[in-house]
Amino acid sequence: MPNQSAGILLYRKTSNAVELFLVHPGGPFFKNKDMGVWSIPKGEFLDDEAALTAAKREFEEETGQPVGEGKFIPLTPVKLKSGKRVFAWAMEGNIDHNIITSNFFEIEWPPKSGKKQSFPEVDRAGWFDLEEAKLKINGAQAAFIDELNSLI
Repeated sequence: MPNQSAGILLYRKTSNAVELFLVHPGGPFFKNKDMGVWSIPKGEFLDDEAALTAAKREFEEETGQPVGEGKFIPLTPVKLKSGKRVFAWAMEGNIDHNIITSNFFEIEWPPKSGKKQSFPEVDRAGWFDLEEAKLKINGAQAAFIDELNSLI
């Protein structure tokens, strides 16, 4: 079975627009990339864990802040090019994107150097209006934005 992830698409309504909270992946592969690489806070989970439970856990692991309580709106899962299925819920809320703290992962870097380095899973976050969010987010995850926009 392909890997699966679960995440939260946090949104807030301002006087002028709806804004979406997205995170930028950390590590050397995405360091100088912007458009098309941002994501909802998400992470992998196993079949023995409820997807929504995993989504809440991963949100906190990638931002350092709990998602809080509220109405979780289930969105249609998407399939990434890798074959991974991503389950998501939208929720209205707010978070300070300037104070996120993320878990770290370790990889061999530079490649074939034999040296291991640690990098944050998420190196920054931001709030974006619908149009900008669709440009920044991973292409497959853009469907979450379209669906949320049709629901609110």
